[in-house]
Amino acid sequence: MFPISRFVSESAAADLLQQVRWRDGVECPRCRSDLTVRNGSYREYQRYLCKNCGRTFNDKTDTIFAHSKLSLKEWYFTIYVFLRFNTSIRQIEAELDLSYRTVRRRVERFASALDAPSTTLSGPVEIDEVYVSAGLKGRERDQESRSRGLSTRGRGSYDGDKPPVFTLVDRGSDDRYVVPAKSADESTIRLLLSDHDEESLTVYTDGFRAYEPLEEDDAFTRKYVVHGDGEYADGDIHVNTCESHASLTRRWLSPHRGVSKDKLTPYLRAFQLRCELYRKPGDEALKHALNAAL
Repeated sequence: MFPISRFVSESAAADLLQQVRWRDGVECPRCRSDLTVRNGSYREYQRYLCKNCGRTFNDKTDTIFAHSKLSLKEWYFTIYVFLRFNTSIRQIEAELDLSYRTVRRRVERFASALDAPSTTLSGPVEIDEVYVSAGLKGRERDQESRSRGLSTRGRGSYDGDKPPVFTLVDRGSDDRYVVPAKSADESTIRLLLSDHDEESLTVYTDGFRAYEPLEEDDAFTRKYVVHGDGEYADGDIHVNTCESHASLTRRWLSPHRGVSKDKLTPYLRAFQLRCELYRKPGDEALKHALNAAL
């Protein structure tokens, strides 16, 4: 259900921020002391005084919302429709009657505040790679224009504006991760699979040669299918879940008409968060998104 009550008034938006940010009690953002008292208000936002360091702060201090000309309700609307409906920045610009640059900066500020997912694998694990269009979009006009170079045959590359994005599906926990990389090589794959619980992690792959060295490592048990030979599944041996998730990744990036290589990681972290919100109701989803950015 669309959480419209959070978008109609600034006071309702401020109440939600206060509720999410201080769920474990008010803490001074400067000295981390919990010796705080209420100290009036700043517009619609509660103000506090820290008895330890003597400084004052409010609910927005040291968050992505601090020193922003956008109201909280505009911030919430932007975050919610960006994540929930995969709305393009152009469409949000039209809905809020703001400049494209303002909306883009806020979306990127939110996405950059998201933490990298922790990839502790319980296994078995599927891993596969996909190549996405990501060039130099968003650079200033006095610099070189975006070099697309997307018509080259063969596998993509970071320098060729088609960086690899790895998808990992942990069948043990049902967690799914989308991780961009500069190269699809053995060292990158080993790094992605390094944190696992099992002594010998079972890894399902396709026939890509970069996965072959895993067979010589006692830390991994590699099982694979070769798509070039018409093999796509052999019982539990397949990467179909990875490929399905990769198709959702492409769809997530599609409305933005090619994300800059510099911004690809934050946008994919936002996609990871979108997947977490999938079955949450509107108000709970908005709270979860705010919590992830605070």
